[in-house]
Amino acid sequence: QVQLVESGGGLVQAGGSLRLSCAASGRTFSSTGMGWFRQVPGKEREFVAAIAWSGYSTYYANSGKGRFTISKDNAKNTVFLQMNSLKPEDTAVYYCAAPATGSHWIPHLHSTYAYWGQGTQVTVSS
Repeated sequence: QVQLVESGGGLVQAGGSLRLSCAASGRTFSSTGMGWFRQVPGKEREFVAAIAWSGYSTYYANSGKGRFTISKDNAKNTVFLQMNSLKPEDTAVYYCAAPATGSHWIPHLHSTYAYWGQGTQVTVSS
């Protein structure tokens, strides 16, 4: 079983920064990549960013380009999401996710992810 644990959420003023972390564990963890999604009540889960474990491929939603940076620590199976210049509309619960080993992974599609963390709340005040 794969476990994903997010941390780093909180309350920040508009223009501020937060760094989210997602640590993956589990005896069989060998996923292709990791992604970050966010969700507000009443809306669908929205893709934020993703990164491949091998190489340096990264993927971003337009909403975060130039403000968000996804990175990884392969040795620790940990992915980070650095969020700068935060806006009130970035307020959401942020989830990290991983696809199943050997599955067809499409970074921006939440349906291609098999494992999800519990989520961490990010609140940006105006």
